[in-house]
Parts: sequence; C-alpha cells; structure tokens
Amino acid sequence: MSSAIAHPPEREDLAILDAEPATSRLVIEDKTAEGVGRRGPFRPGRLVPARARMQVRSLSRLFRVVDGLAFASVTIAAIVLARPAPEVFAPLILGALTLLPALYLLEAYTFHRRETPGRQALRVSAAFGVVAIVMVLATLIFGHGQIDTALLAGWGLALVAATAVLHVAWWRAVDHGRRDGRLTPNVVVVGATVNAERFIRTALATGDVNVLGVFDDRAGRAPPQVLGVPVLGDTHALIDHRIMPYVDRVIIAVTSAAQARVGQLVERLEVLPNPVSLFVDLNREAQRNASLAHFVDLSGAVADGRRAFVKRLQDVVVGGLGLVAAAPVMLLVAVAIKLDSPGPVFFRQRRHGFNNEAILVWKFRSMRHEAADAKAARQVSANDDRVTKVGKFIRKTSLDELPQLFNVLKGEMSMVGPRPHAIGMKSGDVESEKLVARYAHRHRMKPGVTGWAAINGSRGPVDTAELVQERVALDVEYIERQSFWLDLYIIAMTIPCLLGDRSAVR
Repeated sequence: MSSAIAHPPEREDLAILDAEPATSRLVIEDKTAEGVGRRGPFRPGRLVPARARMQVRSLSRLFRVVDGLAFASVTIAAIVLARPAPEVFAPLILGALTLLPALYLLEAYTFHRRETPGRQALRVSAAFGVVAIVMVLATLIFGHGQIDTALLAGWGLALVAATAVLHVAWWRAVDHGRRDGRLTPNVVVVGATVNAERFIRTALATGDVNVLGVFDDRAGRAPPQVLGVPVLGDTHALIDHRIMPYVDRVIIAVTSAAQARVGQLVERLEVLPNPVSLFVDLNREAQRNASLAHFVDLSGAVADGRRAFVKRLQDVVVGGLGLVAAAPVMLLVAVAIKLDSPGPVFFRQRRHGFNNEAILVWKFRSMRHEAADAKAARQVSANDDRVTKVGKFIRKTSLDELPQLFNVLKGEMSMVGPRPHAIGMKSGDVESEKLVARYAHRHRMKPGVTGWAAINGSRGPVDTAELVQERVALDVEYIERQSFWLDLYIIAMTIPCLLGDRSAVR
C-alpha cells in the first residue's frame, strides 16, 4: 500500500487532488478550460471520507418521522385545549393524517438539487391545499356542516407555522450537507472515452455526483482532461491514489461491447474496497435523456442506505451505553497503567478503516512506551518482553480495546465488523495485505470493536499466511451476511468467547 495512504492530511483536503503517485505524472495543467485546473470543474469544498457520506433519501425518512410527530403534537394539543365537539373531531384528525402523505406525494421530501426554496414552498402550500379539501369533505360528511372556526383557525396556523419552521430547517440541512460534501457522492472514472464524456456531461448538468478524476491506461494517447476533469494516471495509480478513501464508486466508462477489456479492468480493480460499476452504453435516443443511474454494479458492497442507518443507530446506542457501563473499569485500568510503567495511558495507532481510510485507533497502552510499534512490524507473541504486567492482563481480557468505543461514537468504527489492522502490519517478513488478493475486501465495511472472526477463533496476531487467509475469509463472510440480528448475536457472544479462550495470544 502506498505510503501516501498511510499518512493522509487531516486538513489538506483539496491538496489531495493535486498529489498523485509517481506513476501518474501525465497530469498537466488544463490550459483549455480557464479556471478549471487540475481539480476539475466539480471542485468539492472539502473531501469527506466515504464512511461519512449520507443519502438524502435516508435523511428524508428522518424528516418525515419528525414531521409526523410534530403534526400529531399540534393536533393533540388542539384537542386537549379546545375540547371540540364530536362533529369537529373527525375533520381535525383526517386533516392531520392527510398532511404527511400529501407532502410526500408532492415530493416535498425529495429536495431536488436544482430547485429553489420557493419551489419547495409551493409544494408545501399545495399540500395544505389538499388538507383543506379533505377537511371540507370530512366536515360535510361527518360534521353535518358544523364548523368550529376558532379551533380550526388556531390549529391551522399552528400547523402551518410548525411545517414552515421544520421545512426551512430541512432545506438548510440538505443544502449545507451538499456544500459540505456529505450528501454528494464522489466518483472516479476509468477510461477517457466518449462514455466518460457523456457521464461527466450529465454529472455537470445534474450535480448528482462529483467526478474527482479520470484514470486511463493509455498514457500515451489519453488527453490531459475530459470536459475539464483531470486525467490523474493509469489504473495502477488509481489503486494507490490518496483520494480513494474519499471515493464512493469507481465507474468504468469503457464500452460494454469490449468484454475482454472490461473483464481485465474488473479483475485489476477487484482488489479495491470501493464499489466498481460499468457505465452502460445507451442507444442514440436514450443518450439524450441519459442519467447517472445507467450503470451496472460489478464488484464491491452494494450500498444500502437503510441498513447503514440502522447499523449506525445501533452503534450509537450500544456504544453509548457501553461507554457509560465501562467508565468505572476504564478509570481503574488507566490508574493501573500509570502506576505500572512510565508513559501515556493511551496508545494510538494508524489503522485501515472503511475504503482503506487511515484512522487513529485508540487503545490502552499495554507495552512499554519506548517499545511501541506503531506499524506492527513485529506482532505480539507469547511472553513478549515488550508487554507490561498490567498490559498482559488487559490484553488477555481485551480491556485494552475499550477506548475504541470513542472511535465508534465518532463514526470511524462500528461495534461489529472486521478488526482494524495496523497500516503496514507484517506477517513474518511480508506485509499482510500482500498475502491475500481479497485483503482489501475487509475494508468494505467499517472496522469493529468485535466481529465474526473474533467469535470464531480468529483473534490476536496473524503472523502466517494461513492465519491471514482465515481472518480475511471470516471477515468477507461477515460482510456478505451482515444484519442487525447477526450484530446483536456477535455482541452477545463476544464476552463468553473471550473468557472461554485461554490459548489465544492477545
């Protein structure tokens, strides 16, 4: 793995786009598109790691839940305070129940990128128009024409005010998320082709994705840019490029008719944790209406916004409760470490996270401070002379891992997932990631405090090729099977498995 990935800048987001490996020197300043330069026309304000990306669809579900609770609260308050007659009760309830579906059907939760706040206000106004019609019909049918004007006016004004405040907040949140880079996926394109030009042209028109760069193996023939998007190198440069932890998808823009070429590219790019897709050729008529949805997934984990949201919610709840429960134990461990040997209480190590992102993982220090091995060039062995007295106990009981709950709450790790390995970790004299072709597949999900491999016996050092292969196989199996209930099972089985295993070196 490139050393560039091992040390990504924390505040130099834009500089990453200008930094490329030695294999991609064909990048030149674009002299034909004024103001574009090597970063291209998309120019994200900052690069956000792919793990932190959110989907508007997932946010809109949350917005609908909050809106529904607000509408119910306003209606219940009106009923409790005014105590309306039974004939007014039905129109009031039906009006409240109609508002949320009306907003949804009128696409008030879609937040189209090119729409103005004024257009959103029209959608909300139209929804209230639908509510008014429903209430008039309900009054005629159920209320026998009886109308409590004061109650309906007060309820209506309160509902309008609540909806206006909430939808202004939703619009601002979505707009900020897009400008901040959290709601706009980043992609790179493989192949400086006509298909790449079509894809980039559509992306420029819709703003649905940021195309950070183009990679092409035809170094001698590839142009310096495609519609202003810079050509950053060949596919070898792509695999090691520093922007890859920030890339949500790799798009192959080679014509699908060139099956042999597509097969070669997929085989070469399969080592990436990033999803790889093929941009599908469209007929002439369809090309006029081409959208960014015309691609087929070839490799990588399939994005599932709902599953990701549930997993994140599980992490926050379980991680937060776990941190509260573990706080007294963590305090005692910290005191014991400080009394046992000189040095800091915590040990921080750069490890691979989601999409090969380099993250700082927290642990309680279990080794002598002067013997710290940040790159795990020498993995821990039985009776390791570097491990302190307290360190032996907290490693054996896995108490040294408790500070990783902070990584979970921060969003860098999950409660359950593949264990994070140190960047540059060696198994024998060879870097572990070079021993298994599918090694990076374990980075298609956030690393975990515990995992499927941990409860199936693959714990501690992986100092042989066989142990690396076993760990990777279990991690990939978990990623393919991951579910809410499987995660709960793994969490429940972690402590019994740790206490029942006296042989593993930890």
